[in-house]
Amino acid sequence: MGTEDNSLRVLMFPWLAHGHISPYLTVSKKLADRGFYVYLCSTPINLNLIKKRIPQKYSLSIQPVELHLPELPELPSHYHTTNGLPPHLNSTLKRAVKMSKPEFSRILENLKPDLLIHDVVQPWAKVVANSHNIPAITLITFGAAVISYLMHPMKKPGIEFPFPAIYLRKIEQQRMQEIMENVAKEKDSDDKASFVEDPTQVILVMSTSSGIEAKYIDYLSELTQSKFVPVGPPIQEPMNEDDEDMDLIHWLGKKDENSTVFVSFGSEYFLTKEDMEDIAYGLELSNVNFIWVIRFPKGEEVKLEEALPQGFLERIGDRGRVVDGWAPQPRILDHPSTGGFVSHCGWNSVMESIDFGVPIIAMPMHLDQPINARWMVEIGVAVEIIRDDEGKVHRKEVAQIIKSVICDKIGQHLRKKVKETSENLKSIRGEEIDAAVEELTQFCKNYKCINSSS
Repeated sequence: MGTEDNSLRVLMFPWLAHGHISPYLTVSKKLADRGFYVYLCSTPINLNLIKKRIPQKYSLSIQPVELHLPELPELPSHYHTTNGLPPHLNSTLKRAVKMSKPEFSRILENLKPDLLIHDVVQPWAKVVANSHNIPAITLITFGAAVISYLMHPMKKPGIEFPFPAIYLRKIEQQRMQEIMENVAKEKDSDDKASFVEDPTQVILVMSTSSGIEAKYIDYLSELTQSKFVPVGPPIQEPMNEDDEDMDLIHWLGKKDENSTVFVSFGSEYFLTKEDMEDIAYGLELSNVNFIWVIRFPKGEEVKLEEALPQGFLERIGDRGRVVDGWAPQPRILDHPSTGGFVSHCGWNSVMESIDFGVPIIAMPMHLDQPINARWMVEIGVAVEIIRDDEGKVHRKEVAQIIKSVICDKIGQHLRKKVKETSENLKSIRGEEIDAAVEELTQFCKNYKCINSSS
């Protein structure tokens, strides 16, 4: 198939994390809506989940493609995903994915897509694609604020970051430094092709919107001389739920409008026992209705009754629901009874909260989350639960902030602002993805012209 407008065949290759797969699926649907044929490549265990989230109308335009990782004794196939992966196996999973390069090369050779869209975590995929004369482009699944904050000291050392609302506290700086050092240790020669160091990356696409991040998108372009094109925020549509989930939605339906907080810290972060206790007591002291999703690493599951403070479930009674493992987040955020979202501030979660018009009660943990939290506070859609100098949260502050968002005027102001922001983002969503499609199509044409003449 050629590169006529809106007829490209695209292979999407996200990192094996729910927080990366979700925006890739969102973009896949948008591209399919505009005439593209999309292959979505991941491991079988991830595709089992992805298939459930591809509506019937995309059955002829989005095709799941299995990537089989090499068999490693310490990494059986049910660990070919970061969802529930014990943290000590993270580096093993990254190694297994890199070892799958020959398999990935065969997939490209077989499908012959017009374009590869790959994750920033897998820069080697571009090298493999280019060896088959297939153009490749990076889709970044983080916000522009965090990427510009992290790139600034590399490009402008010794100069203060120009946006003072975005900063890391001392303990967050220490944790980020540790993460960056670990990333550097794991690098090999293929990783030199990452967008930070690769001058051939003239264009990148980002899972964000100029409606809230225009100044950071522009600053990124200034720092790198690359063009960063927003494709809109990563939003999941509410899906039909099973009976167990419907029971939860039915319970939520009995609560007053904006009376309930949804508490969830993402698919891959596991609370410390100390954090879990302070959140539990904070929810109890707040006297506010809540749904709280708690996750444990695979193989380390414990009974909720044992993980929570003694007598907690009995004391909160019908005021709250504690859910083990998973809950229908879009459906809950879209419900009129939900008045706040206690969130770790992963990028997908904050974008969904804005989309559904729900104020964010920020409780960032690590990675990009503290910067996302500061940015959400800056634009007026969030209030943050501040950790102390040792990184601990305090139950009384948890209770006070939750109660203020649900019961006080601050909550009314936040709800008004988040709804305005949501409407603004929705009003430019179509033109934003249309512009991105134009950029992708032109990028493929330019690549073909350059390579056919060389």
